[in-house]
Amino acid sequence: MQAAYAQEIHPDEPLRGLVVGERPDPEAPRGWRVLPVVAAGLNHHDLWSLRGVGLSPERLPMILGCDAVAEHPELGEVVIYPVIEGTPGWEGDPTLDPRRSLLSELHQGTLAEYVCVPEGAWVPRPEHLSAVEAAALSTSWLTAYRMLFSRAGVAPGDTVLVQGAGGGVSTALIQLGAAAGLTVWVTGRSEEKRRRAQDLGAERTFEPGERLPARVDAALESVGAATWSHSINALRPGGTVVICGATSGDAPEKAELTKIFFKQLRVVGSTMGTREDLARLCRFVSGTGLRPVMDRSYPLSQTADALRRMRDGEAVGQLGIQVR
Repeated sequence: MQAAYAQEIHPDEPLRGLVVGERPDPEAPRGWRVLPVVAAGLNHHDLWSLRGVGLSPERLPMILGCDAVAEHPELGEVVIYPVIEGTPGWEGDPTLDPRRSLLSELHQGTLAEYVCVPEGAWVPRPEHLSAVEAAALSTSWLTAYRMLFSRAGVAPGDTVLVQGAGGGVSTALIQLGAAAGLTVWVTGRSEEKRRRAQDLGAERTFEPGERLPARVDAALESVGAATWSHSINALRPGGTVVICGATSGDAPEKAELTKIFFKQLRVVGSTMGTREDLARLCRFVSGTGLRPVMDRSYPLSQTADALRRMRDGEAVGQLGIQVR
């Protein structure tokens, strides 16, 4: 089968290790199932994998990708749930399993003609979405949903600050937050990205680091070091910063510890979501008619071009991979 996979690790030039070519068809162990992939999507996780973050050389070659819509023989097209439990007999939230992983870390990923997943690791595709749109729900939209509705502690009418206007998680936060009745403020590096954020539902947009007209109830972080101090300074006393990633690095110049304890701020980590979160997300998207913003869609053979666009920060929204 055709697949996009990491053949080598290159921390400084990640795309040097990417190959799009033939890999063996997967075989399902007991309790797993092989499904044909219809569409997949890209995330920064794929670039980090090519840099060797969370993916060691002894696991290579590794098919990349966490997102997918696949064809189920009885259910039709389904959105794949990519979190894999690793602790035998684990019960409860799989994102708290200390041995959990994502597809493309210990198990082959979704950027291929077939994917092998545990039985039940899927939910029906929202009918109004195309397969390439629905694939975006697996990771970035699931991450955004959990940040907003499980971790931030906000309610309709509250104000949230989304750091970064262009990425998949950021655009999902804007759309989900606006649809849920939150006042959404967004920072963005370019005028075009700030304008797009307003088109998606942001009430106001700001340049990175710009002083805000008022304090916010929650700051939603996926950027990390470059925006950390701004997020802390933006919060009202007792407010919450929810962080799901650190695309600009995980070592900010200032940790802002004094402000955190003096203002009694909450710092909350958030990683992916549960399968039930994904099911609720799909119901919410179906009920509101939301559609993930697609920057561009590429055939599987052009995965390198799509990853290059992500690496260079040119994408606004999701980058999709059409497999079938």
